[in-house]
Amino acid sequence: MNKANEVEILLVEDNPNDAELTLRALKKNNLANHIVHVADGAEALDFVFARGAFKDRDIETRPRVILLDLKLPKVNGLEVLRAVKGDEHTRTIPVVVLTSSREEQDMVESYRLGVNSYIVKPVDFDKFLESVRDLGLYWLLLNQPTNG
Repeated sequence: MNKANEVEILLVEDNPNDAELTLRALKKNNLANHIVHVADGAEALDFVFARGAFKDRDIETRPRVILLDLKLPKVNGLEVLRAVKGDEHTRTIPVVVLTSSREEQDMVESYRLGVNSYIVKPVDFDKFLESVRDLGLYWLLLNQPTNG
């Protein structure tokens, strides 16, 4: 994999404020140099599977982690998760649900579909930034990813 083109994080978030806070927290802590932000589930699937607007992207260059909101336009987060974890070429990409949903059924279904972690977004600004920092530290620095 060409490190210059490596996508460290695919951020799938439709709320512009949450996306900006997440990006700011990651960059402030020097946790990611290359983050791709998409605002809906259809765009996320196009990125992961190198189609549509991302058809010229090298499909072998996979994100090190996907931060996925559940409540998304076009294709919801559970459908994105189902597609990513259901494909043999993408199932090893770590997916972290980062959502405001505290619904038990969302959590249960996410884990059933193979999510690696489920985090409810803190409402408090400082706690949100701290959570994103900790996510980045774990998934980009501590976790040992598979190459397959």
